[in-house]
Amino acid sequence: MDSATATSLETSTGTASLRRVDTANGLSATVAVSNGHAETDEKTFAIKRYRHVTAVHSESRPSTLSHDARAPPSFLGFRNLMVIVLVVGNLRLVIENMQKYGNLICITCHDFRRKDVILGFLLYILVPCHLFIAYSFEWYAAKQARISRAQSISKGGSTSPTEDQQAKFESKWRSIRRAHLLNATLALAIHSWVVYFHIHHPLIGTITELHVIIVYMKVVSYALTNRDLRHAYLHPVKGELALLPELYAQCPYPENITMNNLTYFWWAPTLVYQPVYPRSEKIRWVFVMKRLGEVVCLSVFIWFCSAQYAAPVLWNSLDKIDHLDLVSIVERLLKLSTISLVIWLAGFFALFQSALNALAEIMRFGDRSFYDDWWNSAGLGDYWRLWNKPVYQFMKRHVFRPLIGRGWSMSSASVAVFFVSAVLHELLVGIPTKNIIGVAFLGMMVQIPLIWITRVFEKMKGPNGRLIGNCIFWVSFTVLGQPFAALIYFYAWQAKYGSVAKRMAVLHPHHVSH
Repeated sequence: MDSATATSLETSTGTASLRRVDTANGLSATVAVSNGHAETDEKTFAIKRYRHVTAVHSESRPSTLSHDARAPPSFLGFRNLMVIVLVVGNLRLVIENMQKYGNLICITCHDFRRKDVILGFLLYILVPCHLFIAYSFEWYAAKQARISRAQSISKGGSTSPTEDQQAKFESKWRSIRRAHLLNATLALAIHSWVVYFHIHHPLIGTITELHVIIVYMKVVSYALTNRDLRHAYLHPVKGELALLPELYAQCPYPENITMNNLTYFWWAPTLVYQPVYPRSEKIRWVFVMKRLGEVVCLSVFIWFCSAQYAAPVLWNSLDKIDHLDLVSIVERLLKLSTISLVIWLAGFFALFQSALNALAEIMRFGDRSFYDDWWNSAGLGDYWRLWNKPVYQFMKRHVFRPLIGRGWSMSSASVAVFFVSAVLHELLVGIPTKNIIGVAFLGMMVQIPLIWITRVFEKMKGPNGRLIGNCIFWVSFTVLGQPFAALIYFYAWQAKYGSVAKRMAVLHPHHVSH
């Protein structure tokens, strides 16, 4: 036959039909069809006669980007495009930077004074002494607890504390609490004073101040945790003992009050004290070397980006800030936002992924959940819960939950948490830069209304709410947050020690001298 013939066996729904198509040259194709639909689209049929009558529009279909599309489209290609655009755009900035400023990298051009290095090293050695002072307090409290427990058992006393026993416990705890509070406050105050007045270089000062704050938080956690463990030990009420984690049975109070236990807590990558932590079986030294290699490489990368790209933008912003040229200041902020984000992301990976994992491996610390996928945060609240889990866990355990237990509302407790965090942020930034101007403090407190705003989008049904919340997070984080703080503190530093101070000395010598 010159024309193609088709023979089909049609059956009822749920049965298979067989269609055979013969062509003029003898070629044929056989396809099994189930429920009227072809099982494969890879077979093509050579229909030569009715070529122009194919039903292209056979059903109602929405456009791919319409809201009523049957399935959301994939934007993988657009993501690849954005990556290419970012790479090309920043490559242009790299070339422009090199043409305009040349090579700004100078290994010997630093301001590390010998006094700064010596004081930083001495403070690194002396700061942990406050942890061991806290240990002496807890050792004495544990000794008294053993005596009280033995006396109670010999008298056949009840496990439930009487009013007199509870009053006695609270009285002793107030004395121990005052001792711990004095110790922790002195640690923070004395070492912050040394950093502010005697360590000039901001980097050395920041590292030292960060160490002081970490030890301060560890002292607080060590004292509060042992307080609860001591109460459960003295009055082993069945209900209270059941509240203690099963993990703690491996090292019950007061067996945990040892120098080895405290030393492990000092080095462990956590701010929350526990008598026992989950431990890995062995140390993988190859893993450690890889993580340390990442720390070194990323540190060099951060230094390069800071010196070659961030520094010129900051220097060129001084005159704009001095004259309050708002349009130029906004332009500087936008230009600084890209490089500050790159530096921050590199620093985040170097600290939370590389350094903490290397330390955890050396300490055989099993819980490596130092962060979660904060980059997908639907709002500012998600971000603060996910990006720095050691601090979040400390605040939740030792500030938020105790306040809730005392009857505070969740909103009030959250404000208290951010207030404490704001004070610590101001100390961490303001002390090393010699400028306690409240910018870091206000930056943290402003997070509260932003969290309330983005919470509305978090609760919206569908993906649009989370998308809007994520965009607000990134804009506030990359444009209005870090670049603005960097500009303010850089200007404040220069106003005290740099070119701005010299210009002010020339223009207003009387005011500067006084």
